[in-house]
Amino acid sequence: MKFASVRLVTQQFEALLSFYSLLSGTAATRLADGFAEVRLEGVTLAISEERLVKLFNQGAATAASNRSAILEFEVADVDGTLARMRDEGRAEVVMPATVMPWGNRSALLRDPDGSLVNVFSRPVAPPAQAA
Repeated sequence: MKFASVRLVTQQFEALLSFYSLLSGTAATRLADGFAEVRLEGVTLAISEERLVKLFNQGAATAASNRSAILEFEVADVDGTLARMRDEGRAEVVMPATVMPWGNRSALLRDPDGSLVNVFSRPVAPPAQAA
């Protein structure tokens, strides 16, 4: 089995697409009217207008109703990514850049639909000590 993608269902298609394209620095691939993918290393983030879900799977998903999943993006520079999102007026910051107990530097944002987005970097390992 291969985990292929996460799909977000939205009533704010262009806003969500713009948010994730800016966050990831990756242009979206538009596959149909109201459906696009942001293809990243290891996984694809699919974004779909709610009307498409209603057309093919009435009631299967409701836009902007996520309260349990957190989308996580590993970046080289948390502070730089956060500044870029703020400069573009796209970041609702839930938690400012913070070093977590396990060493990751992390910031929590909300996307236009209210989903939580964790932008984090892993700690750099200290150089090995010579014996």
